[in-house]
Amino acid sequence: MPNSTTVTEFLLTRFSDVWELRVLHAMLFLLIYLATLMGNLLIVTGITFNWKLHTPMYFFLRNLSVLDMCYISVTVPKACVIFLLDSTAISMAGCAAQIFLVFFFAEVELLLLTFMARDRYVAICQPLHYPMIMNPQVCVQMTLVSVLSGLAYSGFHTVNTFRLPFCQSNVVHQFFCDIPSLLKLSCSDTLNNEILIFISAVVIAGSCFVFIIMSYIHIFSTVLKFPTRGERGKAFSTCVPHILVVTVFVSSAAAVYVKPSPSSPTFQDMLTSVFYSIVPPFLNPIIYSLRNKEIKEAIKRVMGRKLYSRKR
Repeated sequence: MPNSTTVTEFLLTRFSDVWELRVLHAMLFLLIYLATLMGNLLIVTGITFNWKLHTPMYFFLRNLSVLDMCYISVTVPKACVIFLLDSTAISMAGCAAQIFLVFFFAEVELLLLTFMARDRYVAICQPLHYPMIMNPQVCVQMTLVSVLSGLAYSGFHTVNTFRLPFCQSNVVHQFFCDIPSLLKLSCSDTLNNEILIFISAVVIAGSCFVFIIMSYIHIFSTVLKFPTRGERGKAFSTCVPHILVVTVFVSSAAAVYVKPSPSSPTFQDMLTSVFYSIVPPFLNPIIYSLRNKEIKEAIKRVMGRKLYSRKR
């Protein structure tokens, strides 16, 4: 595309141009998508209809499950379409919407995971003050802070990216629109954008990660003092899933947005993007349901009610 031509749409990239592999990738993405929706929907339903789970911990977990269903819906359906159809085009507005929503849901998810660590810290280290500190009003305020922060963060980076002129090419070397891939297509200097992304990622994600780590250092030091193995096991069962989810999410996102961008796109970049945009929403219900007896029981009750209603 000539340098004088302004880009009006972008072309996304498939993992392969071989038809059989395209179908395989589409089926794999679709199965992951449906499993993610089903798993998170079961968690939302189980928590909603079980009054025993109407606590701050499960309030945040339910919000996280709703968020994950929205998060994965931003990228996977469009990816399945470009895998199966000849056209890989996405409009400028569609690309901007993808970037805004991916950044929004990722930011909100990170903040929710941070507040969940705060909840576990207060529950285990300050149990007598837990009802006062983590009351319903505070939980709602934390959720609102997450949403408003996500809107501000995603809005800033989306506007800052699309004020740039794109005239080098219109081929995005990703299966969805993301900022590092778009910056390579700009015909102007993108150093300021790269610096802002790096600083914001380090400050926000780094601060949240450090807060979570410090919370769990205090939590584990307290848990190890519990007199019985049963109490320690119950405490660990509510903490380990959260640590696993945070580790997968933060490490994969950092690999994309913090590391220096290579001059030429690689298959590894696309694969890494899968690990922060698709894998966390898919793994969250699996991790939480496997390690949490209350969630298991709630899901069994939901499934039992559905089977009973069908028999009737």
